[in-house]
Amino acid sequence: MARAAVLLLAHGTPERAEQIPEYLRNVTSGRPLPPVVVEEIQHRYALIGRSPLTEITMEQARLVEAELAAAGLDVPVYVGMRNWRPYIADTVRRMRADGVEQAVVICLAPQNSRTSVGLYRRAVTAEAAGLRIDFTESWAGHPLLAEAFAERLRAAESRLRAETGAAVPVLFTAHSVPTRTVQPPSEGETGPRLWPGSGADPYADDARRTAELVAAHVPEISRWWFAFQSQGASGGPWLGPTVEETLETIAAEGVKTLILQPIGFLCDHVEILYDVDHLFREFAARLGMRLERPESLNGSAVLAAAVADLARQGLARLRT
Repeated sequence: MARAAVLLLAHGTPERAEQIPEYLRNVTSGRPLPPVVVEEIQHRYALIGRSPLTEITMEQARLVEAELAAAGLDVPVYVGMRNWRPYIADTVRRMRADGVEQAVVICLAPQNSRTSVGLYRRAVTAEAAGLRIDFTESWAGHPLLAEAFAERLRAAESRLRAETGAAVPVLFTAHSVPTRTVQPPSEGETGPRLWPGSGADPYADDARRTAELVAAHVPEISRWWFAFQSQGASGGPWLGPTVEETLETIAAEGVKTLILQPIGFLCDHVEILYDVDHLFREFAARLGMRLERPESLNGSAVLAAAVADLARQGLARLRT
């Protein structure tokens, strides 16, 4: 029987602020960013101390491997990062050297965008050689993913409800992307596309779908909104509405306490520890609102069960 493995893919993040320039060159495929942008990102890393994304992702891989072992599947789980070490290419080469012949590949970005998840897939296939691949395109609607977020949300909502004596509304968020990368080609467009196909990219619908499922799992929340966060510094418009303009709308409705839950991220990193915990919390305070967020999924057992379920499905497909 062919030796199988699971490969988890994540964005990657440097360990230290001085590594930011090299990291950003990976993110932009070598395109230079203005020094002021690089300095600002270094400043954000310095404020939070470090980004724990890599070590949390490694722990998530260990939890998934344990879930599979409990189900009687002796399958190793590897981790590859798109923009930092361990790079996807290096991990795939190591898998082949280890004798792996087929792999279930799962991106730890549940909402599929052909310009983000698509780049992960291309990085894997570029080094796959004879490795047979089963790639999970999207798992935005997986019931265990929704339950994992709902578990964290219930705990936060219950605590705040006890403190305030009232139901607390929720703002769900996902990372924004440039609109040019997700819109279908315009009439008469002849330039190369960033993704194959003629239709709109699925990312925005996937993100809202996850939010809807989480909200359905927590009927005690009174109201909820959705926004895209962490718009970048590159030119052109990015997907909205932004968190800032959504917070202004919510504050205008008289909300005084609000939960913000990022449902596009599976663990703590700079877009949560800085953007949410610093930027958005301070912005909300200026509007007269208290902003809290649930604990990130990180080492969630329910999340590990969700990813293990995806892995089992992929392994079954590889056996056919």
